[in-house]
Amino acid sequence: MSDFTSDFWHLFVAGGTLISIIACLVLLWISGTTKAATHEDNTTGHVWDEDLKEMNNPLPKWWVYLFIITCIFALVYGALYPTFGKFQGALGWSSQGQHTAEVQKMEATIAPLYAKFTSVDPAQLTQDPQAMAIGERLFMNNCAQCHGSDARGSRSFPNLADGDWLYGGDATAIKTTITEGRNGVMPALGEAVGSADDVRNLAHYVMSLSGTPHDSVRATLGKSKYGTCAACHGMDGKGNTAMGAPNLTDGVWLHGWGEEAIVKAITGGFNNHMPSQAALLNEAQIHVLTGYVMSLSSKAGN
Repeated sequence: MSDFTSDFWHLFVAGGTLISIIACLVLLWISGTTKAATHEDNTTGHVWDEDLKEMNNPLPKWWVYLFIITCIFALVYGALYPTFGKFQGALGWSSQGQHTAEVQKMEATIAPLYAKFTSVDPAQLTQDPQAMAIGERLFMNNCAQCHGSDARGSRSFPNLADGDWLYGGDATAIKTTITEGRNGVMPALGEAVGSADDVRNLAHYVMSLSGTPHDSVRATLGKSKYGTCAACHGMDGKGNTAMGAPNLTDGVWLHGWGEEAIVKAITGGFNNHMPSQAALLNEAQIHVLTGYVMSLSSKAGN
C-alpha cells in the first residue's frame, strides 16, 4: 500500500510524459539527419506492383514544423497546467478550483433573487408564485429522481403529497431532512418475534391497526408479539417522528402493503437512505425548496 501513497507514481507519470515528448523530438531529428542507403535515382530498391517504387524523399517541411510546434506546445502546456504527475502548473489551475469559482459566481448572481425569500417563513412562501416556481425547478433537479416528478414517490420512496411524514411535516423537520439527509433503519426482527407463524400473526395484527383487510384470528394471536415493535412504533402504532418510525394506523405503506410485504419487513428489516442536499444547494435554496415541499401536501388537500 505504501507504493501507492509515495511519490513514485507521481515521478513515474511526470517522467514518462516528459521523456515521451523529448523522444518525439529526438526521433524527428534522427529521421531528418540520417541518410538511408539509396540508389542513384533516390529509390530504396523496394518495388510493388511491378512499377511502384519507394522513394527516399524528406518529410514535408510544413509537417516537420507542425510536429515541432506540437511538441513545444505540449511542454508549454505542461508548464502552465497539470500535466506532469501532481505538478499543478504555474497557473495553479484545477478542475475543482474552476468548478468552485463557477459555483461562487452563480451563487453571487442568484443571491439577489433569493434574498427576498430568506426572511419569509416557508409556510408563507407556499403562497408566493415566484417562490413556488423556483422551488419546483429545484425539486425537479434534485428530488424528482427518487420522489417522482409528481412527488408521489414509489415503493420505498416516500410520497411527499399525501400529508404523511416520517420525520414530521413542519418547516424545521423538512429543512433538516433536506439539509442533513435521513437514514431510516428498521432492524430484522424475525428471530426476536419467534417462529414463521408468529411473524405472520404479527403481520395480521399490524394490518388490523389500520383497519385494512386481515385475518382476525391471526391478528389476535399476533397482538402479544407486537411488543417487539412498540419500542419504535409505539403501543398505539402511531409511530415516532423523532425516530422516523412510520405510523402503522394510517394505511400508508412505504414498502408495500399486504401479508407478504409486512412479513418481509419484519423478517429482513430495511435500511433507507436519503442523502444530504447541502453539498448541492445553498441555505437560501433549501429554504425555498422547503416551502415548495410543504406546498405539495397542501395541494392534495391535507
